[in-house]
Amino acid sequence: MSLTDLEQTKISVYSPSVNGSKIAIIGLGYVGLPLAVEFGKKYQVIGFDINAARIKELNAGQDQTLEIDSAKLASVLITSDQVKQDISGLYCTNENHYLKDVNVFIITVPTPIDRHNRPDLTPLRKASTVVGEALKKNDIVIYESTVYPGVTEDECVPILEKVSGLIFNKDFFAGYSPERINPGDKEHTVTKILKVTSGSTPETAEFVDDLYRSIIVAGTYKAPSIKVAEASKIIENSQRDINIAFVNELSKIFKRLDIDTNDVLKAAATKWNFLHFTPGLVGGHCIGVDPYYLAQKALEVGYHPEIILAGRRLNDGMGEYIAHEVVKLMVKKDIPVKNSNILVLGITFKENCPDIRNTKVVDILNILKDYQANITIYDPWAKPEEVMHEYGWNCTNEIKGIKNFDAIILAVAHNEFKNLDLDGFCKTNRVIYDVKGTLPKGVADARL
Repeated sequence: MSLTDLEQTKISVYSPSVNGSKIAIIGLGYVGLPLAVEFGKKYQVIGFDINAARIKELNAGQDQTLEIDSAKLASVLITSDQVKQDISGLYCTNENHYLKDVNVFIITVPTPIDRHNRPDLTPLRKASTVVGEALKKNDIVIYESTVYPGVTEDECVPILEKVSGLIFNKDFFAGYSPERINPGDKEHTVTKILKVTSGSTPETAEFVDDLYRSIIVAGTYKAPSIKVAEASKIIENSQRDINIAFVNELSKIFKRLDIDTNDVLKAAATKWNFLHFTPGLVGGHCIGVDPYYLAQKALEVGYHPEIILAGRRLNDGMGEYIAHEVVKLMVKKDIPVKNSNILVLGITFKENCPDIRNTKVVDILNILKDYQANITIYDPWAKPEEVMHEYGWNCTNEIKGIKNFDAIILAVAHNEFKNLDLDGFCKTNRVIYDVKGTLPKGVADARL
């Protein structure tokens, strides 16, 4: 008895299994390393990064991002000899030949913007080229980098096809599962955050979902398409950006009305469906960047996104606004701004995290520099050499209580600053500005 054409088609469909998967994580930063460590507990994982210094550091059991502690990292690391034995664990390398035996590639490289706020897909394209050179028949490539809808299939897959010589959805397959890492957050770690998954075919979507479900205890959500999964990620951060822009605008309005914004937010939060956001600087590699990706795609299809870009403009201007507010307070207290000594507490983009990428504290510094103020930056989390390299500012990890500062700006709410004796750093006539509302009410002259 002969099979029908439909039955033959079903039999010929490639249905991969997660069992025996050998995984490569391309990019070992804030997103890639935690993912590689978790997968390394069940699978053999090749952690690939072009940064040789980063590879050396990780193989020594150290993570400068502080996302993974030394003991946890050491527990999954394996040697090059153990890679040949096909045992589970994580081997970190910058050598491409280790990718040849991999059958699942997960790309977790950054997706930044250029100086004109336009998406820069260079890291993604380079990573796709590296993977394309190692791609074999029936391999699966999963992207986690935050992008606008269509990037995976329209920008990355053609590179994979060109470099490998293979045909998409016939010889190899693709998936997208947006990262949901929150740098510095030790509670909501990678396995405890529900993961959105997707694939280029129904079988691939099932495989990708099974793969992540094998390590994500919070569960997974299988999106109907790669584009839907891409869009879901980009609106997560855009939504947050717009909400923060709203409360930042409220803080400006309430300042003129002589009302404490935090008091207003606490009162409003008594309603069960009020969304709680607080004013502040919006930097980092996600919320301060991702909305521009969505805006760019909207412009490409002929729509001008008004709310998204308005939120970005307002949030991008908060550093300048804070600097001018500090200057106004100093003038009111008859403190000369020129040649004044100002202490800025924190330069990372968020609290209790060493990440300085796209920090908006720098906007405060640059405005105060124009006033010819002398600025001291104290941040126990930031690496001074990185701050100098990225922004050209000196930063210190420790400071002594010398009473010579005319103003203090608490820019980042590190735990180390909560019980800091600010009086030990200040002159009697001074200004204290609390950006995040960290200090007890009445200690600061002003806060957002």
